[in-house]
Amino acid sequence: MNTHEKIHAQVNGNAVVLYMKGTPQFPQCGFSGATVQILKACGVHNFAAVDVLADPEIRTGIKAYANWPTIPQLYVNGELVGGADIVREMYESGELKTLVNPSGAS
Repeated sequence: MNTHEKIHAQVNGNAVVLYMKGTPQFPQCGFSGATVQILKACGVHNFAAVDVLADPEIRTGIKAYANWPTIPQLYVNGELVGGADIVREMYESGELKTLVNPSGAS
């Protein structure tokens, strides 16, 4: 399985995937940490997190996968949501909570 196929499997095999620097417990950049906190504030506690610092091929490959140059990258239901700024804006508007938790249950 090449890097593109691996990323495709991760993105499509999980409802919510966050490509980040570090882990949810120990984020290695402020943007990744903020995105994790926003997901938790939306009631998403179980999501796939991929540490791009642990795999240079994923770190490079994820940027090419969706033609998005920065990390973190959030995917929901196989679609790129965006990076930290977009996630924050969607959280503030309430749109992110609806996207990640369409039933409204917390």
